[in-house]
Amino acid sequence: MRTLLQAVRGNGKAIAGLLILLLFALMALVPNIIAPGDPAKITQDASLDPSAAHPLGTTGFGQDVLVQVVHGARPALLIAVVAGLLATVLSVLVGVTAAYLGGFWDDVLNLLTDVVLVIPTLPLVVVIAAYFAHHSISVMIIALVVTGWSYGARQLRVQALSLRNRDFLEAARVRGERSSYIIVFELLPNMTSLIVANFLGSALYSILTASGLEFLGLGDVNTYDWGTMLYWAQNQSALQTGSYLWAAVPGLCIALLGTAFALLNNAFDELGNPALRPIRKVRRAAA
Repeated sequence: MRTLLQAVRGNGKAIAGLLILLLFALMALVPNIIAPGDPAKITQDASLDPSAAHPLGTTGFGQDVLVQVVHGARPALLIAVVAGLLATVLSVLVGVTAAYLGGFWDDVLNLLTDVVLVIPTLPLVVVIAAYFAHHSISVMIIALVVTGWSYGARQLRVQALSLRNRDFLEAARVRGERSSYIIVFELLPNMTSLIVANFLGSALYSILTASGLEFLGLGDVNTYDWGTMLYWAQNQSALQTGSYLWAAVPGLCIALLGTAFALLNNAFDELGNPALRPIRKVRRAAA
């Protein structure tokens, strides 16, 4: 873990991604300090230009755009982190268990993964979200987890297969350790970078997909997050009426959060691929 932290600290992509992620985490933790107010509160005037009282102006309903953007960081991060974490846990359970146990369990779990992989993801998640439209955020998370775990399971299975017959695992078997102990304490620590990269990829998929569904009106439009802000901005023709910030700022926040996860994902992909590290060192030495 210490080596991993040192490697992250020396990676520019990881640092940039962490800084962006920390900014949004701060917005999610203390929104009332950064932008005090109720995102549902309606002011006297609608579609106001930026001013001292409303730095990003107001929506077509007279709500403060800055307050909605800051308070919208919490549900956006909640969807990304929780859905990404649950999808990663499911990927680990299916992929690593199938690879380590082999035989019948590998056949069954691998068949399940293949079936989910060949199902078109976007139509499936749209159907699930449409059927449960305007329900709680938990339904959105479930839909994202159901459609987002299979690709990671396939990657983790391949990695676990390459490690299954290594000497340190054979030594653990000879000591008489249980399979659960070997998987958790011997196998998974050697797959840390891939598991973290899988989580970041799942979080990226979750925030982009959830925002797209909310923009289409397939989420709970009565909540205040970046996706529903885009929905209402489009619904009220914000760009045509000159309320550019109402649509641009939440869209920019979604793009930045996605960029943060993508940068961290690429960084951990480099950390997990030893062939990339010496290439960078050779280029630096040549320079």
